[in-house]
Amino acid sequence: MASPIPRGLKQVLQKTPNDIVILSALRTPVTRAKKGGFKDAYPEELLSHVLRATLKANPNLDPALIDDVTIGSVLQELGGAKAGRMAQIHAGFPHSVPFNTVNRQCSSGLAAITAVSYGIRAGAINVGVGGGMESMTRNYGSRAIPTVLWPELKDSHSKDARDCIMPMGITSENVASRYGISRADQDAFAAESHHKASAAQKAGRFDSQIVSVTTKSFSAEHPDAAPEDITVSQDDGIRHNISVEKMASLKPAFSADGASTAGNSSQVSDGAAATLLMRRSTAEELGLSGSIKARWVATAVAGCAPDEMGVGPAVAIPKLLENTGLQVSDVGVWEINEAFASQALYSIRKLGIDQAKVNPNGGAIAIGHPLGATGARQVADLLPELERSGQDIGVVSMCIGTGMGMAGMFVRE
Repeated sequence: MASPIPRGLKQVLQKTPNDIVILSALRTPVTRAKKGGFKDAYPEELLSHVLRATLKANPNLDPALIDDVTIGSVLQELGGAKAGRMAQIHAGFPHSVPFNTVNRQCSSGLAAITAVSYGIRAGAINVGVGGGMESMTRNYGSRAIPTVLWPELKDSHSKDARDCIMPMGITSENVASRYGISRADQDAFAAESHHKASAAQKAGRFDSQIVSVTTKSFSAEHPDAAPEDITVSQDDGIRHNISVEKMASLKPAFSADGASTAGNSSQVSDGAAATLLMRRSTAEELGLSGSIKARWVATAVAGCAPDEMGVGPAVAIPKLLENTGLQVSDVGVWEINEAFASQALYSIRKLGIDQAKVNPNGGAIAIGHPLGATGARQVADLLPELERSGQDIGVVSMCIGTGMGMAGMFVRE
């Protein structure tokens, strides 16, 4: 006799007219900041391409029926609100469709998808697009304005307040030293991320989710030369021949005696992604139910100590599982952002997750981490993998600078 389905799992797998369903989840390639294919591209340019591709992938949907567009953006001026709105209209959305951006640091893409899902669940909207954009080439480390202007905060009586501006690499070192994550394990994890991503790219597993982008590229050797039109169709940060030995030869990047290196940390990257969501009953009314790929179930966010912000998934995932009534073993595929190998390994071990189920096609160490877009990029990676592997339930999670974690659950249709 088959074992009974636990109540939580049965509810999660049950379809209802009010489900928040996903019709498409697309992304641009993710490229190396300042070196890769998008080194001369603009974040709103990448967003425009992925939004246009979203309309093209859903030709039977009248764009005027989209109730809202929410895009994660971390580094741009004004959160990319003006440029993003321009890019949205440029992509073919009528001006009647509103637009906004959201910034919850590394989780911004997932936060955007969640905001749209909450709007649908509340009955405020029926159809929405959630995603993210980031050009770390153009915006990372280039601002003259300090992060904190109020002097009293820097000398706050609260250590946690002061630690919110601790460099991310130092928080990684804290996680490694406090929880016994060795340099050797970090290097092995990082090399494996590249190996998995290399195999996935060669097998064409990213092809269905990636939108090719034709953009301008300027020559560094000949700055006065006219730009060249190039088409970028693949992630370019994957190192196909990397070895653990090569990883082990890299010097610590943040502390002289540390374990976090440029190799076992996420890449600084450029990219964009977008997900189209709607209420199931709306999809059925519009004759689009055959295009449903998955559904969003729930999202949870939780705080942790700022000086070890990387443990965020280890506090957000249990909250998500408690809210949905599921166990770790119920999840078939995990997309846990590899901000640093130290924190990804800690989270996996702390929660008792089978590492074989984590980032089966590689993670941010190999693919890259365009901050505002990463959560939506992870969703675009997750859904085809659920289909390919025949798994029903997937979770996307990441740590968040200043001490937080977010986790979202998705179910294959």
